[in-house]
Amino acid sequence: MRVLLLVPATPSSGNTTSAERIRCAPFTQEEVLGRRILNHLIAEGHSCLFLENDELSTRGHIRAFLEANGISAVIGVHLYKVGRLLQGCPVPFGIVFGGTDLNEDAKSAAKLAVMASVVRESRFLVAFTDELKETAVRLWDDSHTKIHVQPQAIITNPTKNFDWRDYLYKAGVPLKPHTLLFLLVCGLRRVKDPLFIIHAFSDWHETHADVFLLIIGPELDPVLSAEVKNCTANMSGVWFVGPLPQAHLHAAMSSSFCLVNSSISEGMSGAILEAMDLGLPVVARTNSGNRSLIHHEETGLLFCTGREFVVQARRLIGDSLLRRHLITGAKNLLETSHSLSSERRTYARLVHLLI
Repeated sequence: MRVLLLVPATPSSGNTTSAERIRCAPFTQEEVLGRRILNHLIAEGHSCLFLENDELSTRGHIRAFLEANGISAVIGVHLYKVGRLLQGCPVPFGIVFGGTDLNEDAKSAAKLAVMASVVRESRFLVAFTDELKETAVRLWDDSHTKIHVQPQAIITNPTKNFDWRDYLYKAGVPLKPHTLLFLLVCGLRRVKDPLFIIHAFSDWHETHADVFLLIIGPELDPVLSAEVKNCTANMSGVWFVGPLPQAHLHAAMSSSFCLVNSSISEGMSGAILEAMDLGLPVVARTNSGNRSLIHHEETGLLFCTGREFVVQARRLIGDSLLRRHLITGAKNLLETSHSLSSERRTYARLVHLLI
């Protein structure tokens, strides 16, 4: 079978060139997942192509591409961003929910109507969690027979020759040997809410100068990006680093103290899974997607406010036994619920529904 994997285009700011985007790719969770599914299907003997949807920006482009390349099926990642282009698709398709499609796009009546049409036409739907499946079923009660729950797997590959602290020193971050690095890894967009904890963190830094918060990711929302850069330029202890190539990001995680997630909503955070795999403890804002991964005081720590974040972060610093317990619990979670072999079996089975 010849299958097209279609994922949302990686947004970029007006200052980001194509070369810079390629250098830092893959960054988005959808792209990383799409490439992993691609590898699963190739391993099962299927012929696959991988594209971002800006290369096929209309339904007409989709149809022409499918015909010209002998595509017999499509798997899309994100019910709205990709699914809207697959309405009326002449070949069978399945959709993997992204998270923002159900948690954010569904708040728009127009987008909700489009997604309802895509749900009806799709052969299968994939949710990362039972809770995400329940959200979809509440929106479209006849969708429950199509939805398959498959948690994301994860692959990390930190580069061996990337000196994270030297990189930061050259970027002007005034590190000391004992500085504890907290990483907030996200594309700068509203749903990730990168400003949520920075005031509380900066206040904490004023009395504990050995803690730094580093925001890593591309500038996706120009207005929010300007706010973040303005805030970090005028606050102590908080720095905007920008995007890193994925292997460098994994190396940075391996050399840091803690991953922070401050998102308003999540489907299933790839950054959290990567941190768990690399032995980096996670302190995350409470939302349904984060709760699917973070069992408080077992696989990570949860917070609801900036002040609560500081409380949990200080616990992590002061209790080495808790830190080791969280790292071990997170590793166990990945082994039992997020294995690559389980993910491969699921997509190998689902692709046959597209015949």
